[in-house]
Amino acid sequence: MSSAESTEQTGPAVQEPGRSPRPAAFIPPPAPGLVESARRLAGATATSTALVADALARIEATQSTLNAFRHLRTEAALAEAAEADRRLAAGERLPLLGVPVAVKDDTDVAGLPTHFGCDGALPPAASDSEAVRRLRAAGAVVVGKTNSCELGQWPFTEGPAFGATRNPWNTAHTPGGSSGGSAAAVAAGLVPAALGSDGAGSVRIPAAWTHLVGIKPQRGRISVHPYSDAFQGLTVNGPLARTVADAALLLDAVAGAHPEDFHRPPAVRAVDAARRDPGRLRIALAWRPPLTLTGAGPDPEVRRAVTALAETLARLGHHVEEARPRYGLIGLAFVPRATVGIAEFAARHPEPALLDPRTRSALRNGTRLGGRVVRAARAREVRQHRRIGALFDASGFDVLLTPTTAAPPPGIGAFDGLSAWRTDLTMAAACPYAWPWNVLGWPGVNVPAGFTRSGLPVGAQLLGPSRSEERLIALAAQLEDDLRWYEHRPPA
Repeated sequence: MSSAESTEQTGPAVQEPGRSPRPAAFIPPPAPGLVESARRLAGATATSTALVADALARIEATQSTLNAFRHLRTEAALAEAAEADRRLAAGERLPLLGVPVAVKDDTDVAGLPTHFGCDGALPPAASDSEAVRRLRAAGAVVVGKTNSCELGQWPFTEGPAFGATRNPWNTAHTPGGSSGGSAAAVAAGLVPAALGSDGAGSVRIPAAWTHLVGIKPQRGRISVHPYSDAFQGLTVNGPLARTVADAALLLDAVAGAHPEDFHRPPAVRAVDAARRDPGRLRIALAWRPPLTLTGAGPDPEVRRAVTALAETLARLGHHVEEARPRYGLIGLAFVPRATVGIAEFAARHPEPALLDPRTRSALRNGTRLGGRVVRAARAREVRQHRRIGALFDASGFDVLLTPTTAAPPPGIGAFDGLSAWRTDLTMAAACPYAWPWNVLGWPGVNVPAGFTRSGLPVGAQLLGPSRSEERLIALAAQLEDDLRWYEHRPPA
């Protein structure tokens, strides 16, 4: 939906604990999507300077309420937009030339610190990450860096370093995490699309809770350099957008390896896949999550929404039946890798005393789980590929459909004051479905599944075997054509 199709909005009042509601700042009309922005710029019906200035104005207008950004590049972005306009006027064309985008603050942007949700003074990055380098090569203008929880550990985006990032659909609730700032920025229409990262669902979870498309690509599809193997191979970068076409365009623009990357899957053509009929597919619907200590299943409203999505897939001609993936004890591989990964990042912080006590606990545990334990955990991956992959290879399914989360988005502050153990249990109960695909390194796509009766978004994930992004994107695009989820915007 373009901005011309939208009406002016004002955000809902924000309720702080123990305080009276305060009115939200004026929210200008949402930005056009990524594809539409690129089309307008190429057709000379818009200028990069105007699009970038509008994005910066929207961000400033909502920072006191949504708090989506940690850093803005106001002067640099406007200068880059002016240069993009000169290049466009001279006839140059690139996929994203002059289009404003945002990246998560775990991503190096030259001249800005990479806080990754942490407090303290950190030096500015000396150079761009490979993903940002590719964004710039495609012509994009990075307007700023979005908020993340501390070291990307949790499915909420809150912390003493920057406060709470809030959900545009209801500012009393989290947009999710850890790519919550990117999700909030896109859902509110502050930018056309944004880059996030996903180490245990951190693109898919906030996409589900803010009514977005979020793609977790195959490991190595988008470089994580300057890290060659982020979070022990669990973490990948991925796009968040309001439409499949927008997410596919961002994926194509940023995909590719750095010479030092370990993982180098063959290229895909995501934009082409978004225009392709997926064919008739066999889809497994799984309700039972991998074994967790909580035993949690989906909230009834999540189950209702995902059931309706499964019925839509059947109506579109796909064969859908319930199945149980053989997850086994996959958590025994995930926990050491995740904990060691957090410890590796935490150990680099110049002021460890500023870290959350839960992070310091992970640092201690990760130090103990390094070496042989984490190597053994990683060695299990080949067997896990075979066991879980039997759903596709032996049983003949093309796609696995599950809820993205077991619960709707929690309220702001729901995790405050919890111990590390209680945080992990609460997190596992709300979000038990996403993380196994990080262990496997395989792709998944969150698609909007609808809303709870109180108006909170929930999502479903389309999961596939190795290197199956094109099939998942084609299926997501077919669903989008039918359900037209992009027509729904956060309330005024």
